[in-house]
Amino acid sequence: MPFQLQKVETKHQVEAFHDLPARLHAGNPWYRPPFRFEIENVFDRQKNERFQKGGECERYLVLDGTEVAGRFAVFSDPEKDERYDPKLGGIGFIEMKNDPDVASTIIDFAKKWHHKKGNSGFRGPINFGENDTFWGILIDGFNDPNVYGMLYHQVYYEELIEQTGPEKFDDLFMYQLPMDQPLPERLLRITERLKAKKNVEIRPIDKKNLMRDGELIRQIYNRAFHDQVVQEREEEFIGISRETIRQMVNKLKPVLMPETSPIAFVDGKPASFLVSVPDLHEISAQTNGKLKWWHLPKLIGFKKRAQKFRPLAFGTDPKYRGRGLEALAFIEGARWTRKHYPNLKILEGGFVSEKNWIMRRSLEALGCKIAKTYRVYKWMV
Repeated sequence: MPFQLQKVETKHQVEAFHDLPARLHAGNPWYRPPFRFEIENVFDRQKNERFQKGGECERYLVLDGTEVAGRFAVFSDPEKDERYDPKLGGIGFIEMKNDPDVASTIIDFAKKWHHKKGNSGFRGPINFGENDTFWGILIDGFNDPNVYGMLYHQVYYEELIEQTGPEKFDDLFMYQLPMDQPLPERLLRITERLKAKKNVEIRPIDKKNLMRDGELIRQIYNRAFHDQVVQEREEEFIGISRETIRQMVNKLKPVLMPETSPIAFVDGKPASFLVSVPDLHEISAQTNGKLKWWHLPKLIGFKKRAQKFRPLAFGTDPKYRGRGLEALAFIEGARWTRKHYPNLKILEGGFVSEKNWIMRRSLEALGCKIAKTYRVYKWMV
């Protein structure tokens, strides 16, 4: 009996969409569900500005009789897709039982969907939104929980996807740094030299002026990623909007740890930054990805209980590159973190493309090591 595809439209179908990974990964000590409301925000036309910019997105359940055997979302985002030649759409949020026919059903449908939209192919799994969360299939690093914003997949996902005949599009690395590891002496010397300069200032994000600092970070980030030394990394970057920053500030304000998030200035102008948050999956693991009012007490004091934290974004204005500002932001951030949040044991972040050798070299110079690898594929239609 062939599988049936059901478009997700009702509340019951939405619940089934979220329940599937919890069922597939039941009993796995490393799996941590993302917060359901954050996934739902991706598909919310009022909250995801990709819809306002011409994007289309649909999600589906794969039914084996009455049982949900798989799920996925397909999307077309002209502002991003047309940066590729030929034009490539997207697929994401793939979850499936260990059955190659489920994977084939998903990819065959996606090929037809994208052909109708005029796309020459599609890449995935990716997110219909920002590039820092819900991206890729885990192919290495299975014996460690997925950190905030990242998904967990069992070993068989890679095999099932590769049986559908894709090309590798990109590998992305999550780096880890134990917070009790000595900081590199060379970078400590660079940091001290920069701090001694009168025209260089570094301070934590100001929680009383988050919108102001969010705008400073947005400016640095957009300038940094519009002018990358590694040309391949500029393809899909379209910049962070003020609305995105507003939403991020409102979402992260309760859990933001200022001392883990420095901003550096040169001659009073914003030059480099690092923004980190605690690993909120430590809470979602306790609530099965739900966040209701009765779960809110779990957030009280969480910043002092969290074991991991994740740098979500970092960057340096191109005109200040080569001056050691990246080292300054990381080293001072690490020092402040140790002082104010001794409970934090592991930094896990990066989410760096294999092509981005500059960022990889910088992280490795800090003592970071690759902990997980996520892969993105490409299918032609």
